Formats: sequence, structure tokens, C-alpha cells
Amino acid sequence: MAFFNKDKSIPNDQQWERSVLEKVALASVIEQRRTRRWNIFFKLLLLTYIIFISSLAMSPMSDVSTLSKGPHTAMVDVKGIIVSGGEADAESIIKSLKNAVKDPNTKGIVLRVNSPGGSPVQSSYVYEAIRELKNTHPTLPIYAVVEDLCASGCYFIASAADKIFVNQSSIVGSIGVVMNGFGFTDTMKSLGVERRLYTAGEHKGFLDPFSNVKPAEKAHVQGMLNDIHTEFIESVKSGRGERLAENPDLFSGLVWAGSESIELGLTDAIGDVRSVAKNEIGEEKIVDFTAQQPFLEKLAKSMGAATASFMANFTTLNKVFLF
Repeated sequence: MAFFNKDKSIPNDQQWERSVLEKVALASVIEQRRTRRWNIFFKLLLLTYIIFISSLAMSPMSDVSTLSKGPHTAMVDVKGIIVSGGEADAESIIKSLKNAVKDPNTKGIVLRVNSPGGSPVQSSYVYEAIRELKNTHPTLPIYAVVEDLCASGCYFIASAADKIFVNQSSIVGSIGVVMNGFGFTDTMKSLGVERRLYTAGEHKGFLDPFSNVKPAEKAHVQGMLNDIHTEFIESVKSGRGERLAENPDLFSGLVWAGSESIELGLTDAIGDVRSVAKNEIGEEKIVDFTAQQPFLEKLAKSMGAATASFMANFTTLNKVFLF
């Protein structure tokens, strides 16, 4: 096969090889450019996706108070363990209540509660906030609706409401205070391990699980729990008033089914969120005002709370809770 050769000094076979090499090199360059363009495209696409997800994570959901149109019943959730930094912490619940009150279309508020309790401090904050809102907005009704469970700190909060509604099978009560832990002194002896604890302060190590309990320290802790329990009882009595039955077990830490809790005056009637909105408040439209934390903030708080809880339990194995 003959090839036309402009350069007579180069044989035809070498000219053909050069032509093939040039074509291969050109194809390689074109392929590299195409690959580079696609890499840039996918990197930009990934960056756009990350920015979009990050913006959703960093930004809380829209303030529902700006979305409500027309008269409605405002709903605020109290769910999970009541603890600072958790899903049900005082800051979030109070913020939700205040947003609901600010909305001129809110005709009443329903606290939808489902919690075993938690921190007495966080519960007290929400209780006082509800009482304050009732004082500043006396015509705005605030009701609590119990789903599965309303115990201890959760009931502390609910007792501030105008009325408490339950399901027949709801669990209500546990008006008490608990502080628990473990003691490993006999285990240490059986293992032949000697505990060496150094403190500055006579009672600094009184919660140490590897040391013997001293009667004076036990009495001190019991006195502290009694004080918190007394505050809890007084708050419930202030909120429920004469509706409470005369029953010696009422503040013993026991719990009751929804139907029996009505008889004891702990709650008022059978009902759910929709029936309360319709029959008590008179507005069937329900708008959820539960504050939504940004995802990353919520995750960080949860991790921080979990870490703090682990460290506290690891070092003392004792904690005060309205459980």
C-alpha cells in the first residue's frame, strides 16, 4: 500500500508510524480533557449537594407562627426524657410556648406530653413558664394531653396546665424523687482490691461507689431528696388545687392508669389532642409550634448531653431525677 510522502527524505513506513503516533497522542489529550471536565462537573455537583444539605442542617425549620392563617389550636410537644440539651429541654419547650402565645391566631394551647420525667430543674423551669403565661394571658387556655406516659417531671409540667386529659390506658403519676447508684465495696474485698481515695473536703467523696456509706452522708442525701420532693408536691397541689383526692399514696411515687388517675384528681377527663381542640378550645385546626432545632445543633447537644451523662455516671454513678 503506497503513502504520499511530502518529505522525500523520510521513508513511507516511518511517515505512517508518525501519523499513527500523532493520532494516538491527540486522542489521549482529548480523552484527558474530557475526563478532567467530567471530574470538575462531578466535584461541583458534590459541592452543591454538600452546601444544600449543610444549609438544611444548619437552618431550623420555618417559624410556624409565620405560617399560620386563621384561628387555630397551638400544639407543643413534650416528648422523651426531660433533660438539658435533649429533645425535651426547658429552653426548647418554653420557646415553643412563647411562639404560640405570640401568634394572634392562637386560641388555645395543647401540650402533647409523653415522657417518663427527668431533671427536676428543667421541669421546674417549664412549670414556672406556664404559670407566668397564664398570669399574663389569663384568657388563653393551656391544656395537657397525655399519650402513653406522664410521670414524675412530665407530670410536674402538666400540673401547671388548666386541665389534663388522658387515654384510659395512659400511665400517670410517680410524684417522687430518685437518686440511684451502685456499691462495690464487697466486690472490691473479694477481689483483694484496695480503694485509695484522696479528697479535700470531709465529704467530697460521699458519692463514691467504691466506699462505704456513712450514716451522716446518707441522712444528708435523704434530706436533699425530701426537699426536692416537697417542692414537687407543693407545685402539684398549687396547680391541681382541690381536685386532688385525699389519698396517702398520691405522692408516694406510684403510678396509675388514666381512668383511675381521673378518680384521684391527678387528671380531669378522657381526651386526645383533636377532641380537646374541638370541644375545649373550639378550634379544630391544629398548628404544631414545637421548636425544631437545627440538625447539627441537635446532634451536638445530644452528643454533649450523652457525654456529660456518661462522665457523671462514670465518676459518681448517682444522679437526681424525677423518674
